Amino acid sequence: MKRFVVYLLLFISYQPAFSQLSGHLRTSAGQPIPFANVLVVQSVDSLLVKATLTDETGRYQLAIPDTGTYILRLSSLGYQSWRSPAFELTPAEPRKEFGEQILREDTQQLGEVVIRAQKPLYQQTSEGTVVNVESSVLSKGSSVLQVLERSPGVAIDYRNNTITLNGKSGITVLLNGKLMRMSVEQIVALLNGLSANEVEKIELLATPGARYDAEGSAGVINIVLKTSTKPGTNGTYSLTGGYGVGEKGAGSVSLAHNLKMVNLYGSYSFSHDRGYSFLDGNSIQTMPLLGGLLSILFSNQAHPVQTNHNARIGIDARLNAKTTVGGSLLYANLSTASTTLNDREFTIKPDSVLFFSSTINGTNRWKNLLASTYLEKQVGKLGKLTATLDYLHYTNDSPTEAQNVLSTKDGAEVGTGSVLFAPRQRGTAQTTIQVGVAKLEYTRPLSKNVTLEMGGKEVYTSDASLSDLMSLVNGIWISRSTTSNAIKMQEHISAAYASIQAQFTPRTTLTVGARYEYSRTHMVESTTQATLVDRRLSQLFPSVLVSRKVENDAELQLAYTKRISRPSYNELASFVTYNDPVSVLSGNPLLRPTLTNTLKLGYSYRSYALSVLLSRDDYPINRYQLTESPTGDFMYISPQNGLYQTNLTFQATVPVNVTNGWSMNYGFVGGWRHYQENFSKQPLENSYFGYSLNFSQSVKLPKNMDLELSGWYNAASYDGTIKTDGFGTLNLGLKKVLKKNKGIIQLAVTDLLRTIQYSNRYGTLTQESFSGESQSTFHPESQRASIAKLTYFRSFGSTKSTQARKSDDGSSDERIRVRN
Repeated sequence: MKRFVVYLLLFISYQPAFSQLSGHLRTSAGQPIPFANVLVVQSVDSLLVKATLTDETGRYQLAIPDTGTYILRLSSLGYQSWRSPAFELTPAEPRKEFGEQILREDTQQLGEVVIRAQKPLYQQTSEGTVVNVESSVLSKGSSVLQVLERSPGVAIDYRNNTITLNGKSGITVLLNGKLMRMSVEQIVALLNGLSANEVEKIELLATPGARYDAEGSAGVINIVLKTSTKPGTNGTYSLTGGYGVGEKGAGSVSLAHNLKMVNLYGSYSFSHDRGYSFLDGNSIQTMPLLGGLLSILFSNQAHPVQTNHNARIGIDARLNAKTTVGGSLLYANLSTASTTLNDREFTIKPDSVLFFSSTINGTNRWKNLLASTYLEKQVGKLGKLTATLDYLHYTNDSPTEAQNVLSTKDGAEVGTGSVLFAPRQRGTAQTTIQVGVAKLEYTRPLSKNVTLEMGGKEVYTSDASLSDLMSLVNGIWISRSTTSNAIKMQEHISAAYASIQAQFTPRTTLTVGARYEYSRTHMVESTTQATLVDRRLSQLFPSVLVSRKVENDAELQLAYTKRISRPSYNELASFVTYNDPVSVLSGNPLLRPTLTNTLKLGYSYRSYALSVLLSRDDYPINRYQLTESPTGDFMYISPQNGLYQTNLTFQATVPVNVTNGWSMNYGFVGGWRHYQENFSKQPLENSYFGYSLNFSQSVKLPKNMDLELSGWYNAASYDGTIKTDGFGTLNLGLKKVLKKNKGIIQLAVTDLLRTIQYSNRYGTLTQESFSGESQSTFHPESQRASIAKLTYFRSFGSTKSTQARKSDDGSSDERIRVRN
């Protein structure tokens, strides 16, 4: 350890000879100007020496390879350019700080100007990978979920509606920096209904800093939406139509009215998707209720119809030069109506055969409302204080009803008088969640090279859930006591954090942060008031990040973070959902949170990136694991805690420019994974090498057209006792930019070769409940018919750029924890 500290200090302190320029670019109204051009030229002949762009805060910094006499030029579309007098950099004075420069708006009217510039598809930061969505030809014809699925290190299982990052579950999903407090299923549904043409970038943060909540042991996925930065009235609209097995349709409109002191904005989106899926498989198990050893052939055919409505309105008002206030309302209504056809053939040894047929009709309705207010005030000359108050209200209603027939091979019905095998089964699952959030943050530069950021947060949550499974026996609905519950839960989280960023040298930056969180979760059974869970957790979450520019275009990063994944409310609540006569889907009130330590070493050169991550998860949460009921007559499918999981992960991003109009991107994420669990009948310890590959190729065609071919492959992986075989796909996109700003037409074809399928296996690693062994294959809609979508997108209104505030709300950090 001492050697490591010595090497780290030497790493930080080492500095080769160079010169440096820095400064901060703002509008006359005091707003930062991001992504402005910063050019350094020689004063004698105006030859270009170095160029860069300002960051999102308007700051810039350039390392100049040699001393000399130079001129600095600053420019941005919609503003008058700025040019410095000639200045000299010498060995005695190698640095020059320009401070704050003001670019005034250029009021001169211009004719049509076409600017063609494109960011690389993938960019590396000290916290993770940035996916620039608009750099993909497929973006306009895809959903956000499809873009996310094509991103390096991300895997989505559509059968179980799970999202993993770098081979691990327990991710935190943010929308514009705001945590979506929904179940994973609803997050998947929301992102599948959100058009990718609304997204600017996706941040895949494996080692986020202390300013982020500690929630999300696998890291953070932040989806950043586009925001209007134009004065006056402007907006966008899009229409999408498509077909696979069923019809697809979507539409969206956004409108903003930006004045000097007040910004008004609103948006609405709608999507409709008639889907299809098919599952088949077989299993062998010993089920005493059905007479002992039996084999099962099963199939499942689902016909879901998903409808999404999302609406948002808001206002930002600048009261004076130092104070801004605002508020917003966000409403979402997600509904999925499905009809599922289940067939089972039970062969009971030695020669008895039973046939089971079931039709399950269900509707999942999810409604949420978020009311948010904020105040942002400049304190003194350099400090900034931000306060937010939020209220969130969620309701979920998921009723199901099953019509069942259990018969012998001669066609005689059996089990009609049994609760388990009754011809009709009815399930109820209802949840209401209310959340109040207060958040306060303060940022201030302590010196020229040191910045302090600190904050505090209070969250109070009240949750009530009710679930029941009833059987119709002899004309009377009978509740199955082992599958019924009514639970109330209250949770309180207090958090405080502080982070200091220090620039020791122009090439070396150290960010040190710590976040303290205290939480109490109290869960009771509503009817008996018996305490089910009373858990207190007090934890410090440190983070350290060192970045070092070793060359003008190369950087080294070393990062350490500690994070947590608390069980979601639905995972803790013992809800039950009918699956078949001998199994139910359920939560687990005894789940423990997952604690994760991650160490990352990264190197980036231009758009090339390599990194190594070492992580350790204590008590990882594995979903859809099999356990026996206490009475031994049926099986729970529920989340369970493993003991630990250790990952050694390698990441690589390699861009290749073949010609001026032909570019490629290749990505690899994979490594060694080792884990242990003890919830199965026989404790399990397993190691394997898992990986994922992704690529894209873009070709510019004549007449403002672009073609893209992309694909990905996820190798075999394990989740607890479940093995998932490898699978992959190819996608095709074609984009046409219309002349005279008439919009964009884009065609996207998903799963071109119809290769996506999810094959799961139980019982291959250890002994499962009832000594079961099974394998199943889930065939999504695209395996039966590739999904093609045609999208038209157009913007309208003002074309002059200004800066709009990107506000956040304190409740954003809580919305991830309602997931099934």
